[in-house]
Amino acid sequence: MEAQLLAEGRNFATAITGDLKARAERVAQVAAEHAASVDSAGRFPQEAVAALKAERLLGIFVPKSLGGEGVSISDLADVCFLLGQSCSSTGMIYAMHQVKVGCVTRHRGESVALERLLRSLCAEQLLLASSTTEGQAGGNIRSSEAPVERHDGGRISLERKASVISYGAHSDGVVTTARRAADAAPSDQVLIALLKSDYTLTHLQGWNALGMRGTCSEGFTLKAQADAGQVLPEPYEVIHSRTMVPFAHLLWGSVWTGIAAGATQRAQAFIRTAMRHANGQLPPGAPQFTKALTTLRTLRSMLATSLRRYEACMNDPKALAALDFQTLITLTKVEASELAASTVMSAMRACGLSGYRNDGDYSIGRYLRDVLSSPIMINNDRILANLASSALMSPIPRFLSE
Repeated sequence: MEAQLLAEGRNFATAITGDLKARAERVAQVAAEHAASVDSAGRFPQEAVAALKAERLLGIFVPKSLGGEGVSISDLADVCFLLGQSCSSTGMIYAMHQVKVGCVTRHRGESVALERLLRSLCAEQLLLASSTTEGQAGGNIRSSEAPVERHDGGRISLERKASVISYGAHSDGVVTTARRAADAAPSDQVLIALLKSDYTLTHLQGWNALGMRGTCSEGFTLKAQADAGQVLPEPYEVIHSRTMVPFAHLLWGSVWTGIAAGATQRAQAFIRTAMRHANGQLPPGAPQFTKALTTLRTLRSMLATSLRRYEACMNDPKALAALDFQTLITLTKVEASELAASTVMSAMRACGLSGYRNDGDYSIGRYLRDVLSSPIMINNDRILANLASSALMSPIPRFLSE
């Protein structure tokens, strides 16, 4: 049923074409086939990730000169959107991986160690996890407790208690934030790219969540020893504003939009079936399907606008630092998460009891549980509170054309 509905819903797909589209479609089919068992067992989507590696989709953002394909962030967003329709956990794992690939690729500087890491990632199709939350800081990724320790011979070490490392036990590497040094402020951070041979993980807490169960977002103590060249040369403050936040909000948003599209596809299939059984009469939930479809279109349009805006200025530091852009890209996350959740809820109401049940062909339960993670990942209230003071400085436009 998953694969059938996925095939029926291709009218929601967007821009990717040719070879990349065919490869992504094949992964999506595998992800859809195993999505229910990944959710029910709360297990890592190993089949879908194996398919991502087989189709060589993990290194596609890396430049061709380093073994990748040099695709755009819009291409990444389309793959995330497609995977989100099939298996939310697979889509989110892919998005988080590409956020880290984007950070390392765009901020590697002249580091030979980081170029070597990217070549290995492309050649071996390595999966990178993200570690940006720890200890009492919770979801404040602009604060780190654990410092980088520097040693003779160009080596570094790090020990941090990470409250969450999504799919950390299943990844081939971790990209983590840390304090620059023991005497540095918590906000004076660096980003470090580590391969599995560089660190050990000691389990701290499990992952038994309402949704996104397959991301296996467990907590670990991470102990690492690595080459100093694996520390990205630019301050994390720069990486955060120019790449980390835009990539995260756009790619996460693409996954959430995919979840919303998947739920809307299922509602569409329900309405069509109900009409066939009622001599063409619309079921009571039909207006809610219209609402879901309308909200989905608004969501996709908003996300596409933000993608175009970022692509137009992603290599312009001054434009990226502008208050207007930072506000737009930050609010993209808030708006995408709220609209996606609203769309899925409308899809469930369109299906009525058939959508509410967990054991039917038109169940929306998994989509709803998964999409409810969206306002929690970097809490929307935290984002809005942080934006409040800067928003007061922004002028309110008087004309639509402004």
